Amino acid sequence: MGPDRREDLRMTVANFSALAIVTAAVLYLLALVLHALEWSMARGADATLTESVLVGTKGGVAVLDRAPGEVVRPPKTELYGRMGLNITILAVIVNLLGIVARGIAAHRAPWGNMYEFVTTAAVVVVVLYLVGTWKWGVRWLGLPVALVAAVLNGLAATVFYVAVAPLVPALHSVWFVIHILAAIVSGAAFSIGGVAAILYLVVSRAERLEKVKGYLALLPKAERIDQLGYRLLAFAFPLWTFTIAAGAIWAEYAWGRYWGWDPKETWSLVTWVVYAGYLHARATAGWRGTKAAWLAIGGFALFWWNFIGVNLVFAGLHSYAGI
Repeated sequence: MGPDRREDLRMTVANFSALAIVTAAVLYLLALVLHALEWSMARGADATLTESVLVGTKGGVAVLDRAPGEVVRPPKTELYGRMGLNITILAVIVNLLGIVARGIAAHRAPWGNMYEFVTTAAVVVVVLYLVGTWKWGVRWLGLPVALVAAVLNGLAATVFYVAVAPLVPALHSVWFVIHILAAIVSGAAFSIGGVAAILYLVVSRAERLEKVKGYLALLPKAERIDQLGYRLLAFAFPLWTFTIAAGAIWAEYAWGRYWGWDPKETWSLVTWVVYAGYLHARATAGWRGTKAAWLAIGGFALFWWNFIGVNLVFAGLHSYAGI
């Protein structure tokens, strides 16, 4: 195959990748709409209701009983929820195909700029959600997860897009893959943990006011949501610590120093301190509930400020090429 033919093939794969990312963004948006309908169709649900179950018949008439602790899930809510979940699965497959095609076109791991980072982060966020849905029944996170994925892929397609290009010299290291992959996975866990913290605040307030109605009645108790968020952040924090350490090793390889207070290094450390404070407060001061939730939300905001805002606002060695 001649050079021109190879270049044409590379451009074809790159164009397919870009189209797949846009398609995934549209599908995530559709899933978001379906999950929004799921929430709206649950307006008749009430936490004081329990679900009718068939326990037998008497004279040919069905005898119904109530299963304690179970809330009626309106049929349309279930329908739109399942449709949203199925569209989300389709979207993440298309999203993943776009990332793989990008890597094939670039002949490298597809994490060399903000466009590639956020599209991969969207995949990891959704995959974590799908695994959690399968193992722990967290399908109720569908709407905020679809929102996060739609925003990330939408920003990638409209703001962060850059053409396929070789890595800048500083990125040529095995630590490029290790550092970025660890950052993506920990960021996904931080994101879902932040979403859980937001839902905790909403549900706990409704419980205090005794107004747990609509879709809120179909969510777990606030205490369970708080525990889920804590477990996600407890998983992500050591990985984020490793991300910073791996970044320091990479910095020594690329720039001859482990730490230089570059804007991204500084904000990464600030994010680490906030999450360390969150875990320390829960372990020693017994923080639960609202205070811990606000710390988790603060860490969530700091993480994405570090990975998006810092690149757009500050000039530094870490700013991704093309942004």
